[in-house]
Amino acid sequence: MSRPTAVFPGTFDPITVGHVSIVLRALPLFERIIIGMGVNNSKKTMFTTEQRINWIKNTFKDTPQVEVIAFEGLTVDLCKQVGAAFLLRGLRNSTDHGFERSIALMNRQLARVETMLHALGTEHAHISSTIVHQCSPIRPMFPRWSPWTLPEHMMRNLLIAMLACTCTAWSQPFTMPC
Repeated sequence: MSRPTAVFPGTFDPITVGHVSIVLRALPLFERIIIGMGVNNSKKTMFTTEQRINWIKNTFKDTPQVEVIAFEGLTVDLCKQVGAAFLLRGLRNSTDHGFERSIALMNRQLARVETMLHALGTEHAHISSTIVHQCSPIRPMFPRWSPWTLPEHMMRNLLIAMLACTCTAWSQPFTMPC
């Protein structure tokens, strides 16, 4: 008996160690996991579609059961397209639970797609893509929060652009290291 296929949808701007944790924990349950990278032209992203796809592919390059697809539109339509009966979603806190539960019920009504909600461990529950790119000048944090590193020229340009910024994830301003 073959195992089912799941879709893990998101913007992944950027992919984080929390995302990776969800995929790796779900792998034993599924024949394949398709990371559906949503492309929403009305949503401002920090990184291009191509960059995000490449980072995801590089992150899972040694895991053949994981594929990445960019898509537009409803996630349930992607599920139908790839033959997935399950969605994977991560929960960091109770706010995520309320939001994800509502969407899971709607997806079940629309397309009979079941959602598996994975609670993140305490080591990843505070990490979000938003925090990673808001705090991106903090180079030493990348390995802990995101599985990728920026190429040197991109990091330099990002640091120059954000040199005067204050990281909003902490109550105290962050001073750039020299």
